[in-house]
Amino acid sequence: MLRGLDIRDMLIIDRLELNFSAGLNVLTGETGAGKSILLDSLGFVLGWRGRAELVRQGADQGEVIAWFELSPDHAAFDVLREAGWDVEDELILRRVNTRDGRKTAWINDRRASGEVLRAVSETLVELHGQHDDRGLLNARGHRALLDEFAGLEAALSDVATHWRDVRAANRALDAARAELAAVKDEEEFLRHAVAELDALAPEPGEEAALDTRRRLMQGAEKIRDDIARAHTAMGRDGAEAQLDAAMRWLDDAASGAEGGLDEPVAALSRAMSELADAQAGVDRVLDSLAFNPSELEDTEERLFAIRALARKHDVFSDDLAAFADELRIKLQALDGGAHKIADLEAALAAAQKTYDRAADALTAQRQLAAANLDAAMSAELAPLKMERAVFTTDVTPCDAGPTGKDEVAFRVATNPGAPSGPLNKIASGGELSRFLLALKVCLTRSTTGLTMIFDEIDRGVGGATADAVGRRLAEVASAGQVLVVTHSPQVAALGAHHWRVEKRVTSGTDGDITTSTVVPLNADDRVDELARMLSGDKITDEARGAARALLGG
Repeated sequence: MLRGLDIRDMLIIDRLELNFSAGLNVLTGETGAGKSILLDSLGFVLGWRGRAELVRQGADQGEVIAWFELSPDHAAFDVLREAGWDVEDELILRRVNTRDGRKTAWINDRRASGEVLRAVSETLVELHGQHDDRGLLNARGHRALLDEFAGLEAALSDVATHWRDVRAANRALDAARAELAAVKDEEEFLRHAVAELDALAPEPGEEAALDTRRRLMQGAEKIRDDIARAHTAMGRDGAEAQLDAAMRWLDDAASGAEGGLDEPVAALSRAMSELADAQAGVDRVLDSLAFNPSELEDTEERLFAIRALARKHDVFSDDLAAFADELRIKLQALDGGAHKIADLEAALAAAQKTYDRAADALTAQRQLAAANLDAAMSAELAPLKMERAVFTTDVTPCDAGPTGKDEVAFRVATNPGAPSGPLNKIASGGELSRFLLALKVCLTRSTTGLTMIFDEIDRGVGGATADAVGRRLAEVASAGQVLVVTHSPQVAALGAHHWRVEKRVTSGTDGDITTSTVVPLNADDRVDELARMLSGDKITDEARGAARALLGG
């Protein structure tokens, strides 16, 4: 709830600090005393739209501070956490307006944007009055009000979940259809390309192997003759025969050389072994250089085919096999697309059926709640001297969405048989105030911790009707906090806390200065204030007696 308000240099307020309490807080005062300025100042610190020029004449800037006492699970803390704030035990709003129109806001001493400030303020204070287009008069919010009245949070959550399922199923089906359409557009290309790739069947690394083989075959004829001659020179008709002969001769002479030929014989033996290795290596090369004359032509043909296919599809030769796999997957999607779409259509139909069932159940609950709200309003309107008025909650079909398939609108007819219409189109000023009050009583019976402001909602009524208005304001305030600006003594008498707004004129060097202040009233002061409200400027004993009767009633 709102615990305090500190206003400095705003309009005709010099410095004003107010401390509020739970229950019904009433503010009274003569017309023009500045009651609306208090609401303007509160609206300013809450980020509401209001007057453009708020800074008191002669001041450089105006400032308003509001502090709130909230439960740990209050919705304001959820807003702050989502905006990145560290949540504290108390909530202090501060906003400054400079002479040149710049506005700066803080929440718990941290700069806050207007968007965050307004999001927080919507959870803190409700304003209700004859020109309240943000609250009960705004038809866009009637469905949420009816749902809250009926306690349909669980049903709403269920419908929202099923709506998300429907949207997800729709997106999956649309994506599959788009994918299938795209594949169908290139079906001829896919089938031709896959057939072409399958026919060639290129493998990773094959291009490099073919190129190496091709270059080897191209140079084979040139080097084969030299290698063959070398092979002959090392063979039985060449070096091998000579070494064999030398070995025999040395073996025959070794016995007479007294060991002098041992080392040469060993070296020659090693040379013969190395020669054998060389012959084997040359044999292998000669074997590799042996090819069918058509093999070079076949190798070049396949190499050029692989390179041409790689250029055609703008991929590396080594990636052709993987590219072929990708195309096959697209063809599989094409071939299995109809079946997949049938499955997705079935899933969408099932999700839609589940959503429709939940939404229809929610509609039934809303229709029952609408009848209950209409009955509750009928009971509330009678004591407010509007027993002939008819309040109806219309639940009508609309496009499906996360909140169901219903539109909700509060409509009234001021007399039986008269045409009904929106609240703000049918009811007069005084009637509208009473409609709004009755509606708020019905909607807040199970709600606690609210801070509500009623700005002259009792305008145009008096006597027993004003007393009924006051009693309903007190009922709303019993579970929370209500601030009411009133000209009705019957309403003011029911307040748990009473302030009088006064306008004072003082003389200064630059002329008269008008300021507004707020005075808390004790028991005797309340009697005099109510007497003034009853009789005017001249307070009589009879008026004081009537005031005491109101306070005692």
